[in-house]
Amino acid sequence: MATINPYINFNGNAEEAFNFYKSVFGGEFETIIRFKDLESAEFPVPENEANKIMRIVLPIGENTLMANDVPESLGPVNENENRSKIAITTETKEEADKLFRGLSEGGAIEMPMAESPWGTYFAMFRDKYGIEWTVEFDSNGDGQA
Repeated sequence: MATINPYINFNGNAEEAFNFYKSVFGGEFETIIRFKDLESAEFPVPENEANKIMRIVLPIGENTLMANDVPESLGPVNENENRSKIAITTETKEEADKLFRGLSEGGAIEMPMAESPWGTYFAMFRDKYGIEWTVEFDSNGDGQA
């Protein structure tokens, strides 16, 4: 069965915010990936974006809080609007495909279901009601990248 976790977008202060959340909830970061960690010829990273967070994961009990910094090239996140996503982690690739197809129908796909730069099977989209979602399957079996 799939699990659902919050995924928050930040304007460059994801690391600061997550250090605060860690101080409140405790625990250790499961993942910290910076944009520079994924840099390649196909994915160039401007110097001012290199140390920003591409993905950060903080387990909280049975749940997971995830986030990233939105690259400046995509424009600032409007902090007065919904700036978070609902992240679904699935147990199988087939479940990921099924949920992606169903939830994204009639919506706007930002990233189609495919292998991600961080090694999971991943998609990102806004459903027909304007809610933002990610669907992810990790073939390594831990549910997270």
